[in-house]
This record gives sequence, structure tokens and C-alpha cells, in this order.
Amino acid sequence: MPKNPPPSFTPEQAFEFMQKMWNPFGFAMPGAVAPPAPGMPQAPPPFPNPLAMFATLDPAEVERKIGELRVIEGWLAMSLNFMQMSIKTLELQKASLEALRAGAAAASEPARRHKTKETKEKEEE
Repeated sequence: MPKNPPPSFTPEQAFEFMQKMWNPFGFAMPGAVAPPAPGMPQAPPPFPNPLAMFATLDPAEVERKIGELRVIEGWLAMSLNFMQMSIKTLELQKASLEALRAGAAAASEPARRHKTKETKEKEEE
């Protein structure tokens, strides 16, 4: 039985393989642009190279990026707190409405007559 070496991948085939592995549904990956259809002009990439974010060796540039990410982190934390506050407010509103409906339902029921001992004695006579 002859041993055949596995076929080598071209860089394009390797990229397509990785893209299918990480993105099985075929959504566009940031920084990766599919080749245009024949006859169509080449569109610029929607995002710069995502690996360029990690390519710097300048400590000042790294510090600037850390600062930018901290600002984004703060904004996301604020948005999360706002969302949690909105949920709690709606839960309180729901509980208040349920309490009002229960009170209105209880008030609209006809008054039940409770027979006291005196009423029972008068009926027995």
C-alpha cells in the first residue's frame, strides 16, 4: 500500500478552512473581506486589520489603548446598571398593578354576610 503525502494547503485554502471552522454559518468576519464577484469593484475592508490592535510595541500606545478600553468598559458597565434599574422598575410596576387589581377585585365582590351568634339565635327562634 503506497503512502501518499497529504495534499498541501494553499494560504487561501487554509484561510477558508479556518473561516469555516470558526464561522460555520458564513457570516462576514471583521477584517476579512470575501473576494468581489467578477466585474465588481474591490470594496475597502469594513474594519482595519483586527490584529493591528496587538501589533504595537510602544508602551505609550499600549497605555492609550488600555485607556480607550477602560472608557468602553465604563460605558458598558453604565449601560448594564441602567438596564438592571429598568428591569427592577418594571418589576415594581408589575407588582403594584397586580396589587391594585387584586384590591379592586376584592372591593367589587358583593359583601358577604357573616352570620353572628345573635343572627343565628334569631333565626332559630
